[in-house]
Amino acid sequence: MTERDPFSSRERPMAPIGARAAPYIPPQALEGVRTRRIIAVMLDLILVAGMSAALFVALFILSAGLSAFILPPLFPIVAFFYNGLTVSGRRMATPGMAFMDLEMRTMDGDPVPFLQAAVHAVLFYVTWLFPPLLLLSLFMGDKRCLHDMLADVIVLRRSS
Repeated sequence: MTERDPFSSRERPMAPIGARAAPYIPPQALEGVRTRRIIAVMLDLILVAGMSAALFVALFILSAGLSAFILPPLFPIVAFFYNGLTVSGRRMATPGMAFMDLEMRTMDGDPVPFLQAAVHAVLFYVTWLFPPLLLLSLFMGDKRCLHDMLADVIVLRRSS
């Protein structure tokens, strides 16, 4: 199978998902990305936890406590939609990423669609079950983590 190269009119062989190298990216677009991502994740976790807690309390009160046993999976549900809706939005970033001057794009340079952004979030949280996988970013020239490769996205500095 082949695909059209987004930066020229040539056709190129299609690589398996996650195996594609990033197109040319200016070095300044990757400066400090790892540190900024760590801080952005912390900010986003605080926001998702706050939204989940508020929703939990509201649903608990509205259901007179009857929904207490079905509400624990609320955090993953909120995180799924939080990441999917914010990354696929016009800013192409979660609020934490936007605060840290980051954005997420597909490997073709296009905005990330909702489902791809949400799947990226699921892969990110699954990666937390195996923390050494997050270290892969240290060995990648484009500073992508395994969940970035599997979702076929890249995180860049917005102001580059």
